[in-house]
Amino acid sequence: MYTLQIEHGIKDFGLWKNAFDRDPINRAASGVTAHRISRPVEEPYYVVVELDFERRDQAEALLANLEANVWKSAAAAPALQGAPKTRILESAG
Repeated sequence: MYTLQIEHGIKDFGLWKNAFDRDPINRAASGVTAHRISRPVEEPYYVVVELDFERRDQAEALLANLEANVWKSAAAAPALQGAPKTRILESAG
């Protein structure tokens, strides 16, 4: 299993969550099998999103889609603040 982990600052959690729920990247069709959203307890304007995939190439393709089509669009990512930090993790056990 592979996980695309995304961390970024946000302006407003409700606004960000509404945009996430609209699912502009069609997570299921992109191979996402599960997702988790977390927020640091001391940072209400920051989110950590983890998207799980069966294959690494699916995670890489979705990341490329986010970079090219979502994060550059104020309409698709209205609450994004700053540049996201990303990495692809491989399950180790």
